[in-house]
Amino acid sequence: MSRAWTEEIAATAARLVVEEGMEYGPAKRRAARVLGRQAARAAELPGNDLVEDEVRSYLAIFCADTQPAELAALRAVAMVWMERLAPLRPHLAGAVWRGTATRLNSVHLELFCDDSKAAELALIDQRVDYEVGSRTGPRGEPIDVLSVTHPSAALGERVTLHLSVLDHDDLRGALKPDGGGRTQRGDLAALRKLLEAA
Repeated sequence: MSRAWTEEIAATAARLVVEEGMEYGPAKRRAARVLGRQAARAAELPGNDLVEDEVRSYLAIFCADTQPAELAALRAVAMVWMERLAPLRPHLAGAVWRGTATRLNSVHLELFCDDSKAAELALIDQRVDYEVGSRTGPRGEPIDVLSVTHPSAALGERVTLHLSVLDHDDLRGALKPDGGGRTQRGDLAALRKLLEAA
């Protein structure tokens, strides 16, 4: 696939990420279909770094007047829950951590637990309703994802949070920066610094 095609897919995927709140993987695949590349292999699709660069450009051009406040509101919700779940070593990940989220995004928290049932017990103790799902974890095995909602006065709606339950031993590798020197998640202290700097 030519560089021009790759860049066009990245730009189209970025629009889907911002306008529809899609995750990068599904957005790239749909963008390829929209542009007539149904048979595009995963290796031919643009990398997440390129899509993220396009997302940031799209936000700067089309959402500069609304996105910063929406991001701050989502980060405020994340902070409430990170404080509530502090014993489970919560880390903020995804678009809310990276600074590219809008009101269409969910908040993704990763909980690094000594006991895999600790997160559910914490929610039960706090009388919080939740739904249980799963996703593939860092070791390739399925992990539990507990989904809850929380009201945001700033947004005037409820925000969905997905709490991924990880093993405490996964924390060490989780904090390594990517190839661009960017961290993929941050703890409560790191989130507070982001909010103070905004």
